[in-house]
Amino acid sequence: MTTSSPSSALRTATGLDEIKALAGADLGRTDWLEITQERVNTFADATGDHQWIHVDPERAATGPFGAPIAHGYLTLSLVIPLFNDLLAIEGVSMSINYGLDKVRFPSPVKVGAKIRLHGVVDSVADVKGNGVEMRLTFTVEVEGAEKPACVASAIYRHYA
Repeated sequence: MTTSSPSSALRTATGLDEIKALAGADLGRTDWLEITQERVNTFADATGDHQWIHVDPERAATGPFGAPIAHGYLTLSLVIPLFNDLLAIEGVSMSINYGLDKVRFPSPVKVGAKIRLHGVVDSVADVKGNGVEMRLTFTVEVEGAEKPACVASAIYRHYA
C-alpha cells in the first residue's frame, strides 16, 4: 500500500466547490494490497481479538475457510488509507469522518489475498458551519472473488 499524500491520490478536490462537483462521481479503484498474516496479527494485538480463525494458521487451515482470515474490522479500517489513494481533499480547514450508515462483510478475506477499494461519491450537500457532507459507497474487492469483502456507506464532513 502506498503512503498517501495529496500528490499520490488519483484525484484532488480543492475547496468546497470542487468537493460539491464530485457528487455522483466514480472515484475508481486503488492498487491491490496483499493482506499478510503479520498485518492480521498486529490488528489482533491492537484490538485484543485473537480468535484462532485469524491468528492460528495451522488450525484455521482445517476451519471453514481453509486458511486464516482477516478480521472484518481490519478490512473496514483499511478503507481509510485506501480512500486517501483515491481522493485528496485540499483547501479546507478541517475534514472529519462523520461515521457510517451501513457496513456489511459479504465474504471473508483470506490471508494472502489481495484487496482494493472502489469508491463512489453518492451525494454532497451543504451543512451548517460552512461545510459539506459527502456520502460515499466504498466497496472492498477481493482479487478473483465473486463477492466483495466489505461494502460500507460512509459520511465525511469538510469545512471551509
